[in-house]
Amino acid sequence: MKATVQVSRGIESLFGTRDENMRVLESGLNVRTSLGADTLEIEGEPESVQRAESILEDYFALVREGAVFKNGDLNSLLRVVTADPEVTLRSLFKSGQQRSFGKKVLAPKSVTQRRYLEAIERNDLVFGIGPAGTGKTYLAVAMAVQALIGKRFTRIILTRPAVEAGERLGFLPGSLQEKIDPYLRPLYDALYDMLEAEKVEKLLERASIEVAPLAFMRGRTLNDSFIILDEAQNTTPEQMKMVLTRQGFNSKMVVTGDITQIDLPGGRRSGLLDAVEILKGVEGITFVQFDERDVVRHSLVQRIVRAYEKYNEGVAGRQLSLKLTDSMPIEPVPAQA
Repeated sequence: MKATVQVSRGIESLFGTRDENMRVLESGLNVRTSLGADTLEIEGEPESVQRAESILEDYFALVREGAVFKNGDLNSLLRVVTADPEVTLRSLFKSGQQRSFGKKVLAPKSVTQRRYLEAIERNDLVFGIGPAGTGKTYLAVAMAVQALIGKRFTRIILTRPAVEAGERLGFLPGSLQEKIDPYLRPLYDALYDMLEAEKVEKLLERASIEVAPLAFMRGRTLNDSFIILDEAQNTTPEQMKMVLTRQGFNSKMVVTGDITQIDLPGGRRSGLLDAVEILKGVEGITFVQFDERDVVRHSLVQRIVRAYEKYNEGVAGRQLSLKLTDSMPIEPVPAQA
């Protein structure tokens, strides 16, 4: 089947750098496109062609209404709408309207990111679980900064377990703070991206923002605070229980982690895995699960995440097969006559 869509202004951002946006549309829906003088022709299976036609008509209508797609936004939106037939480009764009987070103006780039932001607004404890590059930590910090600026909380607490990912930092020179800062650098990076450097320094000095290793949370009660526990997959069950019970009055907590990147020594059980099992169904707690479709870094990162997931599934299958083989009873060999 073939269909033709009239093109208007906005054709450059539709195609994107090196036609990357059209490649997402073509590969996601298994269609082929060709650009004419003032038309775009789509060819493929009838259902896929109709879906592509609807997406493109939404795009050109939004452009005519004044919508502007920047910095890979359209690429991220196309990845969502080609993967989920229930979502339209218009509804995704409208629901993901930009918000101001300090000096940053951001919009959720996927359905899951939108659900994540809504969950943080509505609930006092939210778990954001999924692979690297999905915006779990960055969006949590953005929401914390917005809440602090809006005076809904008096301080932000950012914490991470100090677990080495195959590296040893303990013998580095310097004070304790200088030794642990490398673990916490991603949290500082997000803060400096949201706020002016001078503002961050003043808030840190006044303890309105606190960035500290998880061990520093023990014995405290955190009232009137927006608390973010990052890299939660590297907590032990005891640490996870400890930090979850630090939450005080008028406080909100966001826990982020990637269960495929557990760096705990000696194969210890992850506190994040425990929390998912124990707290599922508890009123007031929301779990938001990200996957490779929500990756908002370089498109190669999405393919890397998918490749690792496929490999791990294969390894798990082989291990199960070996376990079943080992558990099978050995038939006695009949004696030779």
